[in-house]
Amino acid sequence: MRKNTNFLKKTLGVIACFQLGAVAVMLTSPVHAEEPSLVHAVETVAQKVGPSVVSIKTEQIQYDPGRAYYGGDLFDQFFGEFFGGYPRYEQRRQGLGSGVIVDNKGYILTNEHVVRGADTITVMLPDGRAFEGELRGTDSRSDLAVVKIPSLEMTIPPLGNSDDLKIGQWVVAIGNPFGHVLNDPQPTVTAGVVSALHRALPASSRRDTDYSDLIQTDAAINPGNSGGPLVNLNGEVIGINVAIFSTSGGYQGIGFAIPINYAKTIVDQIIKGKKVTQGWIGISIQDLDYRLAQYFNLPSAEGVLVLKVLKDAPAEQAGLSDGDIILSINDVKMRTCALLSKYIANRDIGETVQARVLHKGEEKTLRIVIGERAPLKDPLSQPSYPRTGPGPSPAWKGFEVQDITEEVAEQFRLENITGVIITRLHPGSPAHHAGIREGDIIIAVNNQAVKNTEDFRQAVSRTSGNCLIQTLRGFFIIGN
Repeated sequence: MRKNTNFLKKTLGVIACFQLGAVAVMLTSPVHAEEPSLVHAVETVAQKVGPSVVSIKTEQIQYDPGRAYYGGDLFDQFFGEFFGGYPRYEQRRQGLGSGVIVDNKGYILTNEHVVRGADTITVMLPDGRAFEGELRGTDSRSDLAVVKIPSLEMTIPPLGNSDDLKIGQWVVAIGNPFGHVLNDPQPTVTAGVVSALHRALPASSRRDTDYSDLIQTDAAINPGNSGGPLVNLNGEVIGINVAIFSTSGGYQGIGFAIPINYAKTIVDQIIKGKKVTQGWIGISIQDLDYRLAQYFNLPSAEGVLVLKVLKDAPAEQAGLSDGDIILSINDVKMRTCALLSKYIANRDIGETVQARVLHKGEEKTLRIVIGERAPLKDPLSQPSYPRTGPGPSPAWKGFEVQDITEEVAEQFRLENITGVIITRLHPGSPAHHAGIREGDIIIAVNNQAVKNTEDFRQAVSRTSGNCLIQTLRGFFIIGN
């Protein structure tokens, strides 16, 4: 028995030594040796791209007429008679941002909101040199601007191909927010991965900025880094960072960047002194969901639903209709509204594209000539309408409608719109679950035009099963 015990102890000792040896082998194995390579890659990118990332300080001079500091008729008379008016007080507002030099001629790419309204622009390089910047052009829709400084002899980072980005790919965000503040012009570097592609953010009612196709990353991007480059591990610029202001005013785990492929076209037009133009075909669109895909007998929710075709627009001239589904353009699949909008925006004015569309269940190909996009308000935007006048129709699927009379149109500022307005919506009803809201304007039911409440009653009386409701805000499927 003692011999067996000694044998067991020796055996366990050998196994323990073997395990310790295995651990030692694992600690020195090439698998762990790969980890520092990522660190070195970020270091290499920072050394390669950092010298071209600049700090931008702007100053805006505003004059206060001074009347706010005084008051009353006596002061009006005094300053008017003896001084010809109130003394003016000068106010200087300063802003900070980043930018990246894109060629040796001194052209710097940054965000439009960084330089908006600036009277003076000062650019500081990482080596401490400072220059007065000349604003060469801006495009508020893309939130991009180009600033010019004297020609420089330095290495410029190449512009990459943002279409090749993959979710999970490592990226580096570089900015220079402290050059004018801390007397330290060295850029800041944060690393992360591409969290998502083709992200769309809500449009601001105060601006015409289109954030419909952004790169999302978990690399920290704070306001001072706005305008700096997002770079891949090859040192190629694949995006321009844009700080989306949060409730706390700082980074909250999500950053965004404008794809460099989109920026290239804008920058090229600005540098050449051309008017910044974007392609347009004159349609309002909406993404498909699974319910709409089922209604149109589609195998998946890939495609873009045409909500409204504007009168005399290129799309109408080509034969596109409300309710059509755009499947592809020039053999490029149009999976989302963001993809379609950016694809069209990057086409040349006058270029002809071939659109494969689904029209009333049948596929057809249309040739559409790209027009120039004008700064128009979103045709889908509308205020939230309260309940209104008498005479609503009986409730159907949980909502009531009313004719758009002259009084209603004037009250809610509706111009040249026919249809019915939803005046009451019952919570928990099929219409409420479908996404219908009070104040929506219904213009068609199951592709049948609705101009008044009588048209609406006739249309819904012929429906069975799922019903397709077209409003100014979008298409909705109302079930039983």
